[in-house]
This record gives sequence, C-alpha cells and structure tokens, in this order.
Amino acid sequence: MIVSVLPMPGGAMTRTDVSEAREQLATSPFLLVDVELSEGAPPPGRPLARLLGLGSPDLAWLGREGESARAEFLGDGAAFVVPAIEAGRVIHVHTVVTERYLVTVHWGAARLIENFTARFPNERPPDAVALLFLLMDEALETYRGSAVQALLDVEDLEDEMFRRRQPEQVYRLARLRRTAALLHHTLLPYHRVTEETVTRRMMSGSVPEERQRLVREYQRTAGLVLADIESLQEAARRAFGSYASLVSADQNGVINRLAIVSTIFLPLTFVTGFFGMNFTYLTDEMESPAVFWLFAVGLQVAFLAVALYTLHRTGLWRRLRDDEGDLDGE
Repeated sequence: MIVSVLPMPGGAMTRTDVSEAREQLATSPFLLVDVELSEGAPPPGRPLARLLGLGSPDLAWLGREGESARAEFLGDGAAFVVPAIEAGRVIHVHTVVTERYLVTVHWGAARLIENFTARFPNERPPDAVALLFLLMDEALETYRGSAVQALLDVEDLEDEMFRRRQPEQVYRLARLRRTAALLHHTLLPYHRVTEETVTRRMMSGSVPEERQRLVREYQRTAGLVLADIESLQEAARRAFGSYASLVSADQNGVINRLAIVSTIFLPLTFVTGFFGMNFTYLTDEMESPAVFWLFAVGLQVAFLAVALYTLHRTGLWRRLRDDEGDLDGE
C-alpha cells in the first residue's frame, strides 16, 4: 500500500505512511490523500477507513474491490465510487470528501490521479468539494476520450469495408460494439446515482452558488459524454448494417451471374435433351451428317447467339459489369 499526501493549495505530493497520513487528516485544513493498493494483494488487516482515522462505520467498504456505483452523504462528508477508463478497462476510484480533505483509493497506478493533480496549477480548486468535482470531471474525460476514439475507429473501419470487405472486420466491429456497451453500462448507473444524490442535496437554496455551479457543470459534461457514447452505439449499429448491405450486394451479384448463365444454357439444355430422346423419327429419319450438324451444332449456336443478343439488348450484362466495376473502385 502506497500512501501519498498533498497539502493544498500549492503543496507537493509526497509519499508517507498510514500513521502520518492519519495525523495530517486530523489536523490539516485542506488536504488530498491518495492511497494506491496493490492489485491482487490481500486487503489490510483492519478496514482502510479505520487505518486512516476516518472512523465512520458506513465506510467499511472503502478499499474493497467489487464495489458498485456509489454516491452517498455521510453526515458532514460524502463518499463515492467513481468509474474511469484506464487502458481500455474500467477502474474504480473510491473517494471520501469532507470540507477539509479528499481521500482517493485505487488499485495499481492510475493515470486518472496523475491527470487530476496536474490540473491543480490551472484550476486552483479552493476547497475539497471543488477537488471532488475536478476528479469527477477528469473521470468523465476518460469516458469521452474512449468514446471518441472508438467512434473514429468505427468510421475508419466502415470506410475500409467499402474499399474491401474482409471477414475479420466483423470481429473488429463486435469489439467496438462491446466497448460502447461497456462504456454505457458502467457510466449510466454511476451517473444516475450521482444525479439522485448530489443534485438533490447540492441544488437546494442553502448551498452556495459556486457549488451549485459545479453541479450544473458536472451535469452538462455528463450529458455530453453520454451523448458521445450513444453516438458510438449508433455508429456501431450502422456499421453492422453497412456490412450486411455489402454482403447482400455480393449475393445479388452472384445471383445475377447465375441468371445470365441460366439464360445462356437453359435453351441449350432443352435442345440437347429433346434431341437426345430415342423415338422413331429421330432414330430412323435423322441419320445423315448434314442433319447432325444442323441440329446438334447449328441449332445450339443459333440459340446461343439469340441469348447473347438478348443480354446485349436488355443491358443485363453491361449493368452487371458496371456494378462490379463500382465495387472494385470503392
């Protein structure tokens, strides 16, 4: 377990031990404490909240893996389980906030925390609540970045399909659609529980206007991110529809070619079958070489010429050739 503390405002992030962090949490007027737990390591012997001196029995879940979306007020503080996207997977950051401090807990190194702290010089959060909303905004940005990148991948894949359709494109589309579902199914419950808890509490008349502004900005950002994810889902569905249309067009081309072949060879098959019958007139009266060449060869050549002329006049062959040329050009 790695514990880092950052006195606010304008301090520097330093590593320390649990006892020192607990002491600073009890005395510092404005503090950020970040706890990095080792992935796969057994949990501490005592609840993490007790180790840090937070004390509330409602925080027994802090630092426990597998916690679902959470947003709840605990007396003079609040606790959240904030999801974020890290290297294509969902991570969860446990947070506890009061008027004096913000505690974050996560498993393994989290780029989210690095990006979050890097915004301090420009954002200059005035209190721990502003820190919380800055963290929540940074988590939403990870969803937005993942959704936008996946959307661009879908668009590129769709263009590639129209140039040359390949079977592995279906697998790639399925992966992108799964990404869209993962983003939606992990962000939406968190957004709902946060809306129900934070909005109801923070938008009351007794809350300062500055904090109400933070809530409104969070709501706007969350709505835009969800819209981006829904756009990704729609683009994935459209790409699957495009792939199905291309397959259908290829099948139609095969059917057209079979129709042309049938137009040419069905009359020939009929003539061959008719004159292959063993009845008296054919066996007794049509034995000369001239009759053979006339019926066996000449009649079939005539049928073939008529079939090709019909294809040329109706334009079927030309349309089929043009369709194939368009597909090759794309």
